[in-house]
Amino acid sequence: MDNAQLISALQTVISPVVLISGVGMLVLSMTNRFSHTSNRARLLAQQRHEVEGVARERVESQIRILHRRLRILLLATTLALGSVLIAALLIVTLFANYLFGTTFRGLIVVLFALSLLSLVLSLILFIRDMSLSLIALQEDLQDVL
Repeated sequence: MDNAQLISALQTVISPVVLISGVGMLVLSMTNRFSHTSNRARLLAQQRHEVEGVARERVESQIRILHRRLRILLLATTLALGSVLIAALLIVTLFANYLFGTTFRGLIVVLFALSLLSLVLSLILFIRDMSLSLIALQEDLQDVL
């Protein structure tokens, strides 16, 4: 492999790294939301024991929504991290392609498609979490709105 081929290989391999960097920021945002949501659920679980009647039902409703959001955020984060893992495998495959002169075109296409599919599903779930967050807020502000 001459220098021109190596430079071309490195340029090709660097492209998925940008995807990894962008998804990393998304995962950071998701983990922050997960942490905040779980802390809120813990606080409400403690509050639930201190209230009775309608107030207790509202708190329990909020806890159910938060639990659902936590499951969605966990799945969204897992899919985003799966996208990063697949992109990393794509980088290894692309580099091996150039280094050993092989042709893994089919595998490269599949890995790229799986990485993007995983990212898209993660984003859909993230949007769902935000809509559930709004629903929970509307329930909290029911008396005001």
